[in-house]
Formats: sequence, structure tokens, C-alpha cells
Amino acid sequence: MEKINTEVIEKLRCLIADSDPQAIYDFIDHYQPIDFAEIVEELDDVEISSLVRLLDDNRLASLMEESDDDERIRIARTLDNRRLMTAFEYMQKDDIVDMLGDFPILRRKEVLRLMKSSDQTIINKLLNYPEDSAGGLMTTDYIALHDDLTVEDALDVIRRTGPKTDLIQTIFVIDDKRKLIGTVSLKSLLVASKTSLIRALMDDQVLSVNPETDQEEAARIVARYDLDVIPVVSRSNQILGIITVDDIIDVIIEEYNEDMLQLAGVNVEEKLDSTWRESLRMRLPWLLINLVTAFLASFVVNLFQNTIQQVVALSAVMTIISGMGGNAGTQTMSILVRTLSQKDLRWRDALPHLLKEIVVGVLDGASCGAVTAVVVWFMYHNLYLCLIVVLAMIGNLFVSAVFGFLVPVILKRCNQDPAVASSIFVTTATDTLGFFIFLGLATLMMPYLLR
Repeated sequence: MEKINTEVIEKLRCLIADSDPQAIYDFIDHYQPIDFAEIVEELDDVEISSLVRLLDDNRLASLMEESDDDERIRIARTLDNRRLMTAFEYMQKDDIVDMLGDFPILRRKEVLRLMKSSDQTIINKLLNYPEDSAGGLMTTDYIALHDDLTVEDALDVIRRTGPKTDLIQTIFVIDDKRKLIGTVSLKSLLVASKTSLIRALMDDQVLSVNPETDQEEAARIVARYDLDVIPVVSRSNQILGIITVDDIIDVIIEEYNEDMLQLAGVNVEEKLDSTWRESLRMRLPWLLINLVTAFLASFVVNLFQNTIQQVVALSAVMTIISGMGGNAGTQTMSILVRTLSQKDLRWRDALPHLLKEIVVGVLDGASCGAVTAVVVWFMYHNLYLCLIVVLAMIGNLFVSAVFGFLVPVILKRCNQDPAVASSIFVTTATDTLGFFIFLGLATLMMPYLLR
């Protein structure tokens, strides 16, 4: 897509002002739907209201499907319920559910009352699933065929229902109780004999998830087995819906962003345009927790106040030790958080990896300690201080390896998200123990430092 600039926005504004639907359609056709949705985000509410009046239902549905949650609601505010219902005819059920889930309760009920009873049942069922579950992610637009159909009959069904279905490359095969028993590709049907039965062509090895399955687990299965779609089934294996790969990609991006924000202590709900009160409410608790851990490190330093007073150089060097420990711990922790987001790590499998991280930590500590010792030598010309630096660096990077590895694993075993709280525990360990190791060694070797 060409870069969105002021000229592009102004061109769309002029077209809206001219009230020429065909000119707007030509403008839209120049862009991918997602790119056009980003352009519309730059319009104010009055301009959006004028735009949607000029769009046909199909293009309006496409715009709402590609817009983010906040933008969908902004568009929906400009529409009356009847117009919204006609646009819904062109939208996938999962996108409709996403929109309705963000509606005020009163309007949601008004819109649901306008739907056909069959659609009401489906939408209400989907709305009851948690937003971050497979049930909340799935769509009910799929093709399921009975296993006793011939290829010719199956293709007839696909021709009738295909235009209203999001995905037709994979056909789901069910028995007379609607239990999922296999899948068959559209390609297989097209090249098979017309008289062949579906059951003879289907693949009965089907991976599926339950509606209560966390969306992250569903995404992990799709990524692991390179699937284009994964069915959602009930406990009795009746097919309820499907999750397509485009929704899985959205989940992967969402979970990645969530983990990165949580590692930094930022609430996933906070955005750049959040009010200062919202940002304060979401950030302050995390900072207060970190403040408590900072006091713990400060308490350790205070225990060695007499040592620091006798050798002032220690105060300048100890921050290097703790800082390097924190950096190394973050490296190990980040690798573990990423690994645990993709698969579980059993204790017996974890031990060799832990030993490797300890070896890496010790070697990194020796290397960084040696470099630091050279600099310290030129600054203070004290061989014993250099020796303390090397030993303390090795010790603190050993600590960072152990805690950076074990903290995420333990949190995961306790059914806690390792991305949320790992950094607090790892930073506390490397700061507190880093100061303790360094200043403890300095206290033991005080007679040599004072020479």
C-alpha cells in the first residue's frame, strides 16, 4: 500500500463531500480492505457518518470487519439498528460477536431482537464463551457434510452454500449424530469420481479443540501442525464451529504484544490515547511492587554500610555487578517465557537446560568480570578489588541463570502467566544477591583492600 499521507486523507474527504458513491468505490478499489480501514480511522465522526451512508452493505461490512475494536464501535454509532443488521448479513459470525460484545447492553439486546431466531441462538451462544477462548474465537460459517454422501451430491451442496461460507477449502465430515469424524479437501472432491462416497476420501485424523480451550493453546496447535483451520467440538465431539488461520494470526500477534507489555510491567489494556488517570491506575501498582523490591536491595546495601564507607570505590563498582546480573537474568527469562508460551517444559527435561544456562552464566560472568576488572585496575590500581569484581560477576550471573530459568518455570507450574511476574522476582534476586555477593566478598577481603 502507498503511504497514508495528508493528501490521501484529503482526497477521501473531498469524495465524501461530493457525495459520489461511485467515485468512493473507485477510491476503495485502489486499496486493500485493511488499508482502507486505516485511512478511515483518520476521519472524524461526522465524516464517518457521511461515508457509511454512501457505502453499500457489502463494503460497509468489509470496513467493519477490517477495523479494530474501537473503530468498529465508532462506525456502529453512526448506524441505526436496521442498517447495522443489513451489513451483518455480509459479515462472519465471529466478527459480529466481537462487535456485539463491545456494545452497550441495551443496544446489544435491541440488535439481537432484530435477528432471525436461528441467528439469535448462534450469536447468544458465541457471546457466552470467554473472549479469549476457542469458543469466543470460532465462526459457525463452515461446510459439514454427512459421510454417506457421494462426491456429486457433496459438490451440489458446496455450490449452494459456498458463497455464504468463509472457508470451503476444507470440508468437515460428520455422521448422523453430527459428530466430527473426518475432513476432506475440496481438491480431493474435484478430482474424485462422482460416485465415490465422502467417507472413502476423508482423512479421519482430525485435530480439534473444545470451546473452553484457551485461544493461545488453539494457536499453538495450529502452528505446531501447520493447519489452515481447526474445528471446535463439544465434549461429545459434535462440531460447533471452526477457527481459521487468519484469526489464529491475530491471536499470535495479540499474545506476543501482551507478553511484551507484561514483561515491561504495562497493562495490556493501556493504549497511547489512554487518559492520564487510566495510565496512572494501570502503571502505579506495578511500580509500587517494584519499589518494595528496591527497598529489599537497599536493605542489603545498608548491611554493608561500614564496608562501603571504608572503600568508597565499592559504591561505584557494585552497580555494574547488579546491572549485569539483571541484564543476564532478563536474557534467560525471555528465552524461557517464549519457550513456555509454545509448549510445557517438564522437570526432567528442564534440568539439562538449566545446567546449560548455568554454564553460560558462569562463562559470561568470567568474561564480563575480566573486562570489568581491567577497567577497575586502571581506575583504582587495586588487584584485590579486581579479583572481587571477577568473583562477584561470576556469582551474580550464576544467580541470574538460576532465577531467570526457574522463576518462569515455577510460575508456569503454578498456572500463572510467567510473562506477568517473572521480571519482579528475577530483578529482585539479581539486585539483592548481586549486592550481597559483591559486598560480602569485599568485607571478607577488607584488610587487602585497605593496603
